[in-house]
Amino acid sequence: MKIVLVIDQFDDANNGTTISGRRFAAALKEHGNEVRVIATGKPADYKYAVRQMKFPPVVEHLVTSQGMRLAIPNKHVFEKAAAWADVVHFMMPSPLAVMGLKHVERLGIPHTAAFHCQPENITFTFHMGNSKRANDFVYEKFRDTFFNRFGHIHCPSKMIADQLRQHGYTSQLHVISNGISPQYTYGKLPKEDWMQGYFNVLMVGRYAGEKRQDVLIEAAARCRHAKEIQVILAGKGPLEKKYRQMAEKLPNPVVMGFYEPERLLDILHMADLYVHTSDAEIEGMSCTEAFACGLVPVIAVAPRSATSQFALDERSLFPGGDSGALAERIDWWIEHPRERQEMELKYAEHAKQYTLERSIELTEEMFRQVIEEQKELNQTKP
Repeated sequence: MKIVLVIDQFDDANNGTTISGRRFAAALKEHGNEVRVIATGKPADYKYAVRQMKFPPVVEHLVTSQGMRLAIPNKHVFEKAAAWADVVHFMMPSPLAVMGLKHVERLGIPHTAAFHCQPENITFTFHMGNSKRANDFVYEKFRDTFFNRFGHIHCPSKMIADQLRQHGYTSQLHVISNGISPQYTYGKLPKEDWMQGYFNVLMVGRYAGEKRQDVLIEAAARCRHAKEIQVILAGKGPLEKKYRQMAEKLPNPVVMGFYEPERLLDILHMADLYVHTSDAEIEGMSCTEAFACGLVPVIAVAPRSATSQFALDERSLFPGGDSGALAERIDWWIEHPRERQEMELKYAEHAKQYTLERSIELTEEMFRQVIEEQKELNQTKP
C-alpha cells in the first residue's frame, strides 16, 4: 500500500505522538508498504514538507515545551499527496489535519485517524485537567470538527475507546496497541558509575501536569529506604523547574534529562524499578517498553489512564496520586529482591503479546477495510 501519514512534527522524537509516528512509519515500510509523511521540517524524499506555525513568544514556549510544533495547512500539498496515496492516516486533530481532511474527503481518498491526543494533554497545560466540563468540551470539539467524519479510528487502548463511545463518537473503533519495538527485550547491563550504589527508580515522560512526577518525588522522600533511592526522571517539559525544586528534599540528587532512544534503552537495562504515576494516559508505551526490558513496573490506578491494564498483580499497582501507597510499594520491592527478579522475567514474557509486528498487521487490516469501503462508495457516486 501507499500510505501517507499526516503528523505536524516528524523529525524530532521528543513527544509521544512523534515517537509513535516514526516507529509506525518504519514498521509499515518493513512490511513492504511505501510511506510518506506530511510534516514540518526540511523536505525529503519521504516527506511533503509544510511550514511551521509561528506564535507569540508566550504561546510558542507553551507549545514547544510540550515537545510539539504545529504546521500551517497547505491544500496544494494535500492534493499532491492524495494523488499518490492509497490511504491517508491522520495522527492528531491539528489545524493541518482538519484542513487536509476536507481535501481527501472531496477527492474521495480513503482516510483513517488515530486518537493519540487525550483532552487532558491539553487541559492540564491550562491547569484545568481535573475539570470534567473542560475535558468534555475538548472531547466534543474533537468529535464534531474531526473524528466523527471518519469511518475508522485507531484507539491504542480499550479505555480510550470506551471514552470515545461515552462522548458520542460514532466511527468504527479499532483497539490496537501502539506496539513494542523489537529492540525492547529482556536484558541487564552493569550499572554505570552514576548509578552505582543506588536503587534506581526510573520514570519516563514529559514533565507535564497529567504525568504526575510530583507523586514519585514525594513517594521517594517518604520511603523507609529513601537514602538508598536515586530517582531518574527521563523527559523534558514545562514543569522541570518545579520538579527540580521539589526534589531538593530527596537524600540523593534527582537525575533529570531527555535521552535519545538508544541511550534510554541502556538506562532501562540498568535501572532497578519502573514507576508510572500518570493521571491521564491513553496507553503508556514508556511503561510497556520498560517491562519488556525486564523492569518491574509500579503503576497508578486512575480512571483516565489505561496503563494499569498491564499490571500482573496488585504489587504493581497503587492508587493514583497516593504518594504514601507508592512509597510502600517501592519499599516492598527493595526489600524483596528475589520476588523482583522473578517478576522481571514474567513481565518480559508478558510484553510479547504487545509486539509492534502484531500492531502493524492489525493496522494494515484497518487500512484495507477502509480502502475497499471507499472504492465501493466512489463507484456509487453519480
